[in-house]
Amino acid sequence: MDDACGVIESGAGALGFNFYPPSPRSIGTDSDLDWIKKLKMGYPDIAFVAVVVNPEEKLLVLLRECGCFDAIQFHGDETPQFCASEGEKFPYWIKALRVRSDADLLVATEYETPFLLLDAAVPGTYGGSGHIIDWNLAAGFVVKHPEKRVLLAGGLTPKNVAEAVAKVHPHAVDAASGVESSAGVKDPLKVREFITAALST
Repeated sequence: MDDACGVIESGAGALGFNFYPPSPRSIGTDSDLDWIKKLKMGYPDIAFVAVVVNPEEKLLVLLRECGCFDAIQFHGDETPQFCASEGEKFPYWIKALRVRSDADLLVATEYETPFLLLDAAVPGTYGGSGHIIDWNLAAGFVVKHPEKRVLLAGGLTPKNVAEAVAKVHPHAVDAASGVESSAGVKDPLKVREFITAALST
């Protein structure tokens, strides 16, 4: 709760709630998610995104019944069919793609959503690695697919986000490790610096 409030008060327009257990940012689902409901009531204009990796039906049901998520982000190996079927049960859905070549982007248009998150491809991880995506690849995709709302992720920090925005022109930017004081702990000052830099271009 403290991390979330600090990020919001620093100016973030959206929050990602991670439900992937191996991640240092993961939120446990063994107890209720009432604290997220209360947070949403306090900040109704902030987009709340549930981040999942190859989710089981039990988790999807929990997230739907929670009723406080504006979108679900599929960050694993989910098929276009799975995402379309499960994503339509939420107000919006996002597909995250791990990109290292043009070939990785070919599958992007198979997902029936305008919201695509482009992240760095790092073997053995599903995001949050701190590695930078090839901005030229991302920029080329944005130009070729103006109908898509591209969210740029992958190693973004307060020091490089302005350059990334200037090169790629994404719909939005996403950061995790780049605005943390330690693994899983957000630094409000870094978040504020990140947002200021992202809006400076």
